[in-house]
Amino acid sequence: MTESMTDQRAAESTTLIELDLWSDLVCPYSWVAKRRVEAAVAAFERPHDVTVRLRSFELDPDVAVGGAVPVSEHLSVRHGGDVGTGRLMNAKASEVAEADDLVFDWDRAVRANTFDAHRLCALAGEMGGPALRSAAVERFHSAHFGEGLALDDHEVLQRLAAECGLDERRVSAVLASDAYAEQVRADEEQARSMGVTSTPFVVANGYAAVTGARPAEDYLALLRGVATQTV
Repeated sequence: MTESMTDQRAAESTTLIELDLWSDLVCPYSWVAKRRVEAAVAAFERPHDVTVRLRSFELDPDVAVGGAVPVSEHLSVRHGGDVGTGRLMNAKASEVAEADDLVFDWDRAVRANTFDAHRLCALAGEMGGPALRSAAVERFHSAHFGEGLALDDHEVLQRLAAECGLDERRVSAVLASDAYAEQVRADEEQARSMGVTSTPFVVANGYAAVTGARPAEDYLALLRGVATQTV
């Protein structure tokens, strides 16, 4: 981040901030936004007064489970173009993420239904709070974008969840049931009630919203604006 001067009004504020970030685990811009939100919170004058809540959202909830369809091919079909359409979309995402040191291996990435992975993120939140949920989201992002792993394969999810520190028996039980489905659906319904149709989407204290993967400075400005009640 280039913005580092202290905002005295924000430093003196006593306003607690709840920052909600709706994202999908196979959305490259969601991963970018997560990293930039974290950078903004770290640069904020009162980082300990900010709670970041990662929320679930499926960009393509009807995508079939299974298969090994490359992301570029899936995007091309979904957006009505030839295979070059998906490649161009992926190249744009990679360009945006370059400044955040995120590398997307589009030759390996495969499209996946993310509902079960989102359910495990909800489990992580219950087991270990925001920190464990953040770790799970981060691991799922890296598995999808960097390792070509399918986030709708239960064996893959079982292993990734264990790597994050989730109890293996709890994970198995969740994957064998519909546990945490209501939590995922509630997140999505809340987002839709605000008109959300894409990710990432950030809301501070329930009213100040920012859409898309913005520069970290924009998220810092959002935090300061809510703290000083100027937005």
